[in-house]
Amino acid sequence: METIKDIILAKVPAALIEEKQFLTITVLPAELRTLAQTVRAEGFDYLIHLTGVDYGEALGVVYLVGKSTDMNTMIVLKTATEDRENPFLPTVSDIWGSAELNEREVYGFFGIIFIDHPDMRHIFLTERWKGFPFRKDYDNTPNELDVKSYPMPEYSSRWVQGKKGPEEHRYLTFEEDDYVLNIGPQHPATHGVLHFRTALDGEIIKKIDVNCGYIHRGVEKLSEDLTYPQILHFTDRLDYLSSHINRHGLCMCVEKAAGIEVPERAQYIRTIMDELTRIASHLLSWACICMDMGALTAFIYGMRDREKILDIFEATCGGRLITNYNVIGGVMADLHPDFQKDVKAFIVLMRKNLKEYHTLYTGNIIARQRMIGVGPLTNEMAVSYAVTGPVGRGSGFSCDLRKIAPYAAYDKVQFKEILRTEGDSMARYLNRLDEIVESLSIIEQLIDRIPEGEFCAKTKAIIRLPEGEYYQRVEAARGEFGVYILSKGDKTPYRLKFRSPSMTLVSIMDKVCHGGKISDLVTIGGSMDYVIPDIDR
Repeated sequence: METIKDIILAKVPAALIEEKQFLTITVLPAELRTLAQTVRAEGFDYLIHLTGVDYGEALGVVYLVGKSTDMNTMIVLKTATEDRENPFLPTVSDIWGSAELNEREVYGFFGIIFIDHPDMRHIFLTERWKGFPFRKDYDNTPNELDVKSYPMPEYSSRWVQGKKGPEEHRYLTFEEDDYVLNIGPQHPATHGVLHFRTALDGEIIKKIDVNCGYIHRGVEKLSEDLTYPQILHFTDRLDYLSSHINRHGLCMCVEKAAGIEVPERAQYIRTIMDELTRIASHLLSWACICMDMGALTAFIYGMRDREKILDIFEATCGGRLITNYNVIGGVMADLHPDFQKDVKAFIVLMRKNLKEYHTLYTGNIIARQRMIGVGPLTNEMAVSYAVTGPVGRGSGFSCDLRKIAPYAAYDKVQFKEILRTEGDSMARYLNRLDEIVESLSIIEQLIDRIPEGEFCAKTKAIIRLPEGEYYQRVEAARGEFGVYILSKGDKTPYRLKFRSPSMTLVSIMDKVCHGGKISDLVTIGGSMDYVIPDIDR
């Protein structure tokens, strides 16, 4: 029986194959598409993560791809160009949809131009930005930018391979007679500073042009000059509604790379806190989508119950929204004496109030008409665009990492993965409410079984990771949150990349809204539940 190595070498004989954390295949740029098409044909249909890297002598891209049918099987594809003046690589956006916005991100920060990409524009920085900030030789002299005179670019670019080399072809982003409506960046229904330029035909959506970067803070670039413990606080401020889980992911990545064993007590505490975070996030999501559709009472109910969780966080962590609790080796402090009592009381209250939610809103005829069949997302599209979490599972994509690749104490509990196949806004809405039920069950199974012992392992003041590449994934409230670290053996990362579940959610808005009404955009956006700082990073 042929192995994946045999199949790759048959198609790309010059490929360099290495056994690392994942099987890693390195090829020349001219061979990238052949390699990508080969692994895609072998069932690797899920592009999990794509990141640009400045290796010094070359500019490259790292692709982590997996199988939607076997989420534990992953391989890494790598390529690079030594031409720093005119770096060109072939696009894979037609092979994996999730590459579309990710390649635009790499272009903006590294200057790598992807041949045949349908829209080679900046996604985070203005088109007039000078230089490429993630390059190691970047001149960080402040750009003198007159933000008042920055109209949105009228043209998009597509680079194609001509007879004498790559050629740029420009075309209008919208048709000349399109009526373009701005949704955001200052609009409550965008849930943050997100800008949708929306072309309409009457009330019907023809095209959505996504513009991000309004809250971009350069977290990944800043991390290159900070030690690993110093980077932790950034993760709280990406998806701030999933802050504890994000921080858990970074801690796990560093702990595995450094060989740090986390005490069992800390593993139980982390799991319980993760699930409380998930419930708090889903409560806010439910409250906001209801408010977006006009149900202000539901918003008040959801925020009321979320406050109970924040009270529990505050007692143990000292923080409410930004908990600052996970540290490398365990957690910052032991549990508050009333933690177990308060959590048990909340479980009883939340189960009762969930019935109230369904009575108040789920069965409402207006809500049902505005969500059922609205914003359809097929399973194939969810996989291609790497859409995970409640949205992906609403389209039948089995992607819950807590069950597929258990970590912390998830292998010690029983719970259901919530799956639906309708793929519409109602499926996404119901998934979050049902996931709250499962989270309550997980917490209930662990709350009286928290073992005694240390809550944090002893670690060195300065943590240096062995030279190499490391990737860790966790199931955040919006899907797979990933941490990629390229270490040169120093106390700071050479390259750090956060895999944002929210970016994948925004990447499909044009697809799921196309042909729908402008009023549906608000409902669909609420059902996606993206968090903007998680996109911008």
